[in-house]
Amino acid sequence: MMPNVGICDMALYVPKLYLNIEELAKARDLEYSKLNKGLGLEQMRLPDTHEDAATMAANAIFELIEKNQLNPNEIGRIYMGTESALDGAKPTATYVLEMLKQKYAYTYGEDCFRNCDVVDLVFACVGAIDALHNTLDWVRGRENRKAIVVASDYAKYELASGGEYTQGAGAVAMLVKHDPKLIVIDDAVGVATEGVHDFFKPRRSVTKRELLEEVVELIDNRNYRIDDLMAKLPTALNGEGVLNSNDEIVEIFKETPVFDGQYSNLMYQNRIREAYENFCVQQFDIRGVEDNYLANWDRLVFHLPYAFHAKRIASELFMISKKEDGSWASFSENILNEPRAEDFEDQEAYEGAKSKFLRSITKTPEYQVFAKKKLEKAEKASSLVGNMYAASIFLAMMSTLEKDLEEGNELKGGTLGFIGYGSGSKSKVFHGKLQDTWREVVADFKVFNKLKRGTEIDYATYEKLHRKQITESVNEPSEEFALESISTEANKTGARYYEWKQDKNVLVS
Repeated sequence: MMPNVGICDMALYVPKLYLNIEELAKARDLEYSKLNKGLGLEQMRLPDTHEDAATMAANAIFELIEKNQLNPNEIGRIYMGTESALDGAKPTATYVLEMLKQKYAYTYGEDCFRNCDVVDLVFACVGAIDALHNTLDWVRGRENRKAIVVASDYAKYELASGGEYTQGAGAVAMLVKHDPKLIVIDDAVGVATEGVHDFFKPRRSVTKRELLEEVVELIDNRNYRIDDLMAKLPTALNGEGVLNSNDEIVEIFKETPVFDGQYSNLMYQNRIREAYENFCVQQFDIRGVEDNYLANWDRLVFHLPYAFHAKRIASELFMISKKEDGSWASFSENILNEPRAEDFEDQEAYEGAKSKFLRSITKTPEYQVFAKKKLEKAEKASSLVGNMYAASIFLAMMSTLEKDLEEGNELKGGTLGFIGYGSGSKSKVFHGKLQDTWREVVADFKVFNKLKRGTEIDYATYEKLHRKQITESVNEPSEEFALESISTEANKTGARYYEWKQDKNVLVS
């Protein structure tokens, strides 16, 4: 018998700043109804100048520790899933650990997190699921083990790009232990992986000559000769600047990705189908059981790049389920004919026909009933936050359960099916059983209470934040972890320092 391990509790942190999608639509001359009614977008949460992936993660974990009265000395690991890393070598989780240590040192001692294992796991939007599965395996090893998994990201796209209106930010922290109060996660995991370039954040570079040419063009002074400027570049080995570095190529870090939205949707579609098929194989190999899992799962929890993405992308899985239960023949009479690859001259033509075919499934009354029951509750929070990359699927889970609680639905013993995806690309499919105490855990999530609070910003402020032209916080941080400074000192260049910001209205003795 495998021990029961899973998620005992969850905590959400979202930035206080938000932009209404209608404001962005006006600035971009986009039709708001297409963004709102078509994609389900209402607001995007945006980090203030004192916020980043580390502060959001630390704030989520702080809430989790406080409401579960955890002793930091008993937390064996904090594994972080993120694609918003702050350093190419130093894990963002180490910054999180230092913030937590700073907060709890007075009560639990300077070494309260000394024996806590931390690391970042990176695989686009599926990295936190990797962190969760790795941690579940570790927790299974001993009954008294406690761990925290945290997903934290800022989904940032270039201004006026095709992904801009899906932006969002936030973190979700999860307590993982034996006999959890919320959900027991099954050990069978379906996986599908293929190395593709649908969305990625490459190392971008420019030669010093190209950089100088751009500078000269900007200052519009043709008296400068590039060769003369190149000759003046320092050659000292201890160069600290950009043009004074020893490399001929200057590398540039950008938070925004290179992506192909249509291609990424296709990769998402293919990977989740393959991962679901692999999940069914895993279940049969482990338990000798064949089942129509998609039909029997009470709720489906997808990674949501935007709120309505699941109901657009789940059509092929729905088709597989109908074929498994023998009802496909009668159902398919009311939709387009399923295309066959051999009937098309090239792959692109086949994929176009298949896309239209799958879209015809989503327009049927039966599919719409399926989506309303199993997918719709996850959309509610996503509409008010935007994409959270690695944290998106866990926000979808919290949204689903809180809406079920609100509606009085009894899911005790019910099963959640998880459909995760990360560009690059990989999907993971798994499921978990809700515990008898799920309602009391979910009652303390307060997801929608948090989303009712915040500061609405106008488009001008949003653009300045995006361009990093604002140096002071829009909202002064209070009762939260915040970025205090980034070092410019020699041998410390780029080091980040954080502090807990006390509410100035609260007297501290």
